[in-house]
Amino acid sequence: VFAADTAFNDLPRVLFFMARNDHAPRAFLRMGDRLAFSNGIILLAVAATLILVAFHGQTESLIPLYAVGVFLAFTLSQAGMVVHWWRLRSPHWRKSMVINGIGALASGLVLVTAALTKFLAGAWVVVVAVPVLTLLLLRIKAHYASVEQETSVAHARAADLELVPSAPRPEGHSGGIRLIATPEKVHHLLVVPMARIDLPSLQALAYAVSFGEPTLALHVSPEEIEAERFQHAWDRWGVHVPLEVVVSPYRAVVGPIVNYLEALHAQGPEITLTVVVPEIRVRHWWHRFLHDHLGQRLRRALEHHAGIAVTEVPYQLMR
Repeated sequence: VFAADTAFNDLPRVLFFMARNDHAPRAFLRMGDRLAFSNGIILLAVAATLILVAFHGQTESLIPLYAVGVFLAFTLSQAGMVVHWWRLRSPHWRKSMVINGIGALASGLVLVTAALTKFLAGAWVVVVAVPVLTLLLLRIKAHYASVEQETSVAHARAADLELVPSAPRPEGHSGGIRLIATPEKVHHLLVVPMARIDLPSLQALAYAVSFGEPTLALHVSPEEIEAERFQHAWDRWGVHVPLEVVVSPYRAVVGPIVNYLEALHAQGPEITLTVVVPEIRVRHWWHRFLHDHLGQRLRRALEHHAGIAVTEVPYQLMR
């Protein structure tokens, strides 16, 4: 029970840190309504169920699998601490490095012994799964790196940067909610959610501005520091479109966007709100699971809201 509780507490958080470094799908960054990393919990529950079914409910057969997995984690953590002390070299680092080195050696010996003696009893699952999962996570990292390189403004071609809206700000549109200060003169408002300043987001922004209607960029940030950083980047980039930043400390995205849109619509019910969402289109179907399909989630959340429409602007990846 203690081991299972530890797994359900820690693995979703580990997946969060991995996703933050692009080694796991970004869906694991999101928190659920209960402020837990629900996607990681669901993944672990499904994996545990499949393993239990595969071993016909015989928990005794899972002990070798558990032992190898646990001592693999011990060995990696102790070895990681050795590297940590070697790099940091704080006071008494040699003593700490020796202690962790002994721990890594002892855990490693138990790991090898258990893997060899219990290989056919179930340890083979970990021996086979770990290299496969490592390769998968490296491929996920490579995909995100390729997407970042292809969509980054810094690596954009001149033809791509022509998509950046450069028209002067319309008179009276000084930013934020003031766009709808005179609703009798405005009948349409376009809102572009922007997670980052990249080519897909700028293309969606250019698409929205091309209609000649009031346009507002919206960024949801998990913390104040990141919100200020995005605001500074927006000011430096010099896009003449008002920006609103919403801080969501619980890392929810869809909820704050929906609440913000509802507040805008409540101020001017006669205004039609169009949410223009950038959507990355991948070449391979298996890459679809690595991206956050915000447009689909917003469409489901707003399907019963009259006067609010959601449209997606596709950005086709070449690789």
